[in-house]
Amino acid sequence: MPQYPARVPVDSARYAPDRNDPEIFYGLPREVRFCRKSLISNQRPNSTVEFKHTRDSRKSTIHFDENGVSDAWHVARMKDQIDWTARRDELEALLSKYRRNDGGYDVLVPGSGGKDSFYAAHVLKYEFGMHPLTVTWAPHIYTDWGWKNQQAWIHAGFDNYLMTPNGRVHRLLTRLAVENILHPFQPFILGQKQLAPKMAALFNIPLVMFGENEAEYGNPKADADQARRDWDYFSASDESEVHLGGTSIRDLVDKFGLHRADLQPYMPANPEDLRQVGVDVHYLGYYLPWHPQGAYYYAVEHGGFQASPERTAGTYSKYNSIDDKIDDFHYYTTYIKFGIGRAMYDASQEIRSGEIDFEEAKALVRRYDGEFPERFADEIFEYMSLPPEEFPVASKQFEQPIMDRAYFDNLCDRFRSPHLWMLNEGQWELRHKAWEEAEELVETAS
Repeated sequence: MPQYPARVPVDSARYAPDRNDPEIFYGLPREVRFCRKSLISNQRPNSTVEFKHTRDSRKSTIHFDENGVSDAWHVARMKDQIDWTARRDELEALLSKYRRNDGGYDVLVPGSGGKDSFYAAHVLKYEFGMHPLTVTWAPHIYTDWGWKNQQAWIHAGFDNYLMTPNGRVHRLLTRLAVENILHPFQPFILGQKQLAPKMAALFNIPLVMFGENEAEYGNPKADADQARRDWDYFSASDESEVHLGGTSIRDLVDKFGLHRADLQPYMPANPEDLRQVGVDVHYLGYYLPWHPQGAYYYAVEHGGFQASPERTAGTYSKYNSIDDKIDDFHYYTTYIKFGIGRAMYDASQEIRSGEIDFEEAKALVRRYDGEFPERFADEIFEYMSLPPEEFPVASKQFEQPIMDRAYFDNLCDRFRSPHLWMLNEGQWELRHKAWEEAEELVETAS
């Protein structure tokens, strides 16, 4: 296996401003479009099975209709047509099936203690009389306010299991996820999706309740009609299908010095274990109307949830995804790979929720999208470094085991799709800018 190179020169011809038919990475759509209602780019990848993600993975992306309107917008509007009283009755019936009065837990709620998981656990316990056990897959590095919110969640009346994976293994998988798929958040997402069903099987608690459906953000709108989360997200029986940090299990053992026991926290659930307990995984957002800002206000009122004391890098908000210091880098890398930064994700969500309008969103995206996350950068680069004294086997696979800004920038450049990016007088520039090209679809009364 060749070493990961310290630096790869950029072929500037691929990114020439006047290049015709530039290459396309990741199977993204050639034509770049922006939703005419919510501004989100059609390059947005759908949520997928994370443990199958490799360098060669092709992306399925958000669907736009013939009017240039995204499925995420349609899902938001579909909420206006739902009979929420009937959905609430369905939830009551589901909870009655699993509710226990013998002192045992009857529902398992995964979360970090952020606004959404706080809302889900609190409503299930105090409004519906359930007895939740909460489980948390630890962030890479807690922010101070993220840790305080996790503690506030517990002190709002919940038992909690905090799973903190082996720090060195987590650092290595994070480095590999960055090198192979430019996805520093992947080791967290693996646990976020897989821990709860595995804990449900371990503790014999069949009902698992996640928060909102992925269709809220762009997965096909038909998914929003499903109350259950598909087992494909968190279970598998064939180890050869599993890649962690874009690396096969065999290579992690043979070439990076890990033991199979090191990898157990990251492995998907065994379907047979789930079937024996009858694990049943649902979205609370199917049964109750889901509103991100509403969940924030609820968590503030009932648990003292704290927003970040400072604006989040790359966006204008202070209350979304604020637990993990590596979150800033996650959204920065989506900007590199898909031309979609954190401000566009936030602004699109807030248009759909009716918090801001289309022109305001364009201005926010222009101002904040793609901002480099300076505030935790030194700490994150140290986290992703693999000094030989701590990683005697794995460090040999890298020409430069120590990560720094220059290394990271060069690595990012290798993941820029030429159909999205051009080098204009030595500066990286998006070929298509939402604030210049996006046009709102204004519907007139007939």
